[in-house]
Amino acid sequence: MPIYWVAPMPWYLIHTKPRQEKVALENLERQGYVCLLPMLKREKLRKRAIDATAEPLFPRYLFLQINDKTAGRGLAPIRSTRGVSRLVSFGPTPVEVTPRLIEWLRSFENRAPEPVPLFVPGEKVIVTTGPFSGLEAVYKMADGVRRAMILIEILHREVQLSISPADLRKCQ
Repeated sequence: MPIYWVAPMPWYLIHTKPRQEKVALENLERQGYVCLLPMLKREKLRKRAIDATAEPLFPRYLFLQINDKTAGRGLAPIRSTRGVSRLVSFGPTPVEVTPRLIEWLRSFENRAPEPVPLFVPGEKVIVTTGPFSGLEAVYKMADGVRRAMILIEILHREVQLSISPADLRKCQ
């Protein structure tokens, strides 16, 4: 009996509308497509406190695989799916993504990296409000959920100060 090798179904790259990656993902999956939207945990300021959120690793892009259920439909329904801007292609040919890259992205997500911090210890920041507005400081560490510890040089001495992270911005 001969052994047949079946090629893996191809993966494609989808360009979504701005901030509609999850909408596109949901609608494509509802149509039976297998999709991948790699996410990255990142710290953001929300209501003057640092909060860890998940956001797309590649903003405005997601990966889609044609499978046995969807192979007969072709790629036409993808373009009219809510949240999708277009199928990434070179000329008339859609770009195929290697299965090896998809495997790596899945393993990256499974490793569950720590959130990317908003500020890194030792990083230079500028105080944006309050009596120390405009002064350059060094970010030391998070001091609870709603505070950050910084070092400001006053009269040739480093003074430790607790301040809201919303009142800081990174130096250019």
